[in-house]
Amino acid sequence: MTKSTLFLEEDFDLAKAWETAQKVALSAGEILKEWWPKTKNISLKGMDDIVTNVDIESEQYIREELGNYFPEHGIFGEEESGEDPQEGYVWIIDPIDGTRNYAWGIPFFSLVIALAKDGEILTGVNYDPLHNEMFHAAKGKGAYLNENRIKVSRMQSLEGSILGMDLAYDDEKGTVDTLGVATKLWPRLKTTRIMGSSALGLSYVAAGRTDIYFHHQLQPYDQAAGLILVEEAGGVVTDRQGIRAGLYSDGIIASCSPLHEDFMKETKSFAWRKNSNKLA
Repeated sequence: MTKSTLFLEEDFDLAKAWETAQKVALSAGEILKEWWPKTKNISLKGMDDIVTNVDIESEQYIREELGNYFPEHGIFGEEESGEDPQEGYVWIIDPIDGTRNYAWGIPFFSLVIALAKDGEILTGVNYDPLHNEMFHAAKGKGAYLNENRIKVSRMQSLEGSILGMDLAYDDEKGTVDTLGVATKLWPRLKTTRIMGSSALGLSYVAAGRTDIYFHHQLQPYDQAAGLILVEEAGGVVTDRQGIRAGLYSDGIIASCSPLHEDFMKETKSFAWRKNSNKLA
């Protein structure tokens, strides 16, 4: 947990939100760990989109806890939706990011808790309970992995870089275009990784574990914590047009500034760079 001594007195409310998000994430992570070795109930909630009983239990727990601490705030979650995350103070929840990994026993998933004010992220937490890794950040206060300050990669170009990505949700063309980016850039890359958790994909960029991450289209709860983590770690996060990313961005690219610039230049003519307008 981040020590409250990082804050000036006038930042007390932000400190409380940041620390509460971590506390609730730690407790919710115990639910994910308890169910990890057990058989989960898996059902479809859309075309090729699954939900488990643990997603629902985790989100209900997080909603209840945040409601106890901040009854005046709204809540928007993946499974139960809720208030508009672009209006007022709203907590944004992804109870399991990487549900397919979780459901099939692949140990790469996390949970997301973030607080937005009028759509701007003030604090975000992405917790990987199996590896006891808490990625967290607050506006103007830096980004951390557990107690340690983290920074994005210093790679200057795509040459020799590690590219993280995930395939598009329910979008065949988006998936084809995404794979097209990796195929065309491959000769310049060190390697690429399909993560299976966009939240961890963004967190790994913030921690400098991968150099760049991109995705065809994410939901607010997928990227809420990642937006502030990458920026507070010294990186940039934009949409496919190079505009600073927000909760409803058209695509996402996260990296350090020089590498982001090289990616934008090299992919300018790629099909992936065309507007998708999926969340517009």
